[in-house]
Amino acid sequence: MTTRLYFGTDGVRGVVGHDLTPELVERLGRAATAWAGGGRVLVGRDTRGSGPEVEAALARGIVSAGGTAVLAGVLPTPAVALFALDLGAVVSASHNPPEYNGVKLFDRDGAKLTDAAEQAIEERFDDAPAGDGGSVEADDSVAARYVARVVERFGSDLSHLRLVVDCANGAYSAIAPEALRRLGADVTTIGADPDGTNINVGSGATDLVALSHKVRAVRADLGVAFDGDGDRMLAVDADGEPVDGDQIVSILALHLGVALVAVTSMTNLGFHALMAEHGIRVVTTDVGDRYVLEALRREGGVLGGEQSGHIIWLDDHVTGDGLVAAVLLCQALEGRALAEAAAVMTRFPQAKENVRVACKDLPAGLLEEVEGLNRQLERGRVLVRPSGTEPVVRVLAEAETEEEAGRLCGRITSLVRRELG
Repeated sequence: MTTRLYFGTDGVRGVVGHDLTPELVERLGRAATAWAGGGRVLVGRDTRGSGPEVEAALARGIVSAGGTAVLAGVLPTPAVALFALDLGAVVSASHNPPEYNGVKLFDRDGAKLTDAAEQAIEERFDDAPAGDGGSVEADDSVAARYVARVVERFGSDLSHLRLVVDCANGAYSAIAPEALRRLGADVTTIGADPDGTNINVGSGATDLVALSHKVRAVRADLGVAFDGDGDRMLAVDADGEPVDGDQIVSILALHLGVALVAVTSMTNLGFHALMAEHGIRVVTTDVGDRYVLEALRREGGVLGGEQSGHIIWLDDHVTGDGLVAAVLLCQALEGRALAEAAAVMTRFPQAKENVRVACKDLPAGLLEEVEGLNRQLERGRVLVRPSGTEPVVRVLAEAETEEEAGRLCGRITSLVRRELG
């Protein structure tokens, strides 16, 4: 059982000035650098207004442990993972609202840290500064190297496609449209004017409404949306209908001919049915892309993902990458409309609710109620889990009809509110 106090599902994050303070970030930088044995730490950040302040605190911590903070400016998370030095660090709160920020860490191989590694870092939070020897450097070449890597390694001719790209006013704003244009696509861009306060606001993978409207307005073939730090990608078809991560992974699995995929417990039952039909083994993990990554490495797989849009392709890559996922999806269409390609997977209706709670510890009575309900369901399920990044409990219900899914979700949501609200 983990006793981590600061690390959640994906790094350390919180509301800036409240539960994420410069002092905490500095301690994290010092502890992580000491855990890694010193060396050079590549630091990238997204476009939040608090980014420079948090970056500076992280750099102070790295230097205080005798390390070198290599500041690379605004970068998507997968770029930091690809070009990590002795460590990689991303100042970002991913899909969270602008008032949040955080730090994600990657080891020298670009892998997300294990629970045990995060626990070991937390145990060094009270380490004293190591003294002199640390330094800060700048490297403004990483973004260009990343674009070149994506285009050269994963690219193909996209000149037949008209795309709308929603960058969530985040780290991909100056990167993704350029890369897709270099591949020949006709690109219309939205959500690419970051001002420090608008990351993930009414745009990006967490809100597809603007993308849907724009795709229909310009009569694009499809639209793709990233989250603020670029490790998620979702899409909409030519009619503006959303295509989620389960559908995207299903399209890629059939196109790429894989024998195994890794997904999470949130993945639609229709995905499992499609993979069984095609003889593709499915490994199911806890929610969190790092657990998907761990499963892929353990099982020797290369493709995995989450319904939320973390799409992972490990053939010459190290982590989930929104831009690479977008390029692969465009390739996989093979002249088809996205709606036609996505139709290979029949989705079970799902109902979801995020319940804001005072405490995220799920009581035994609630868990017993959920387990009992799942035993009664022949073709459906209910899933309840605390968020690793926000003060909410997430409820998902899946059934053969929308009405039944909504009924199940409402029943469990009421119980969560009563027990934890």
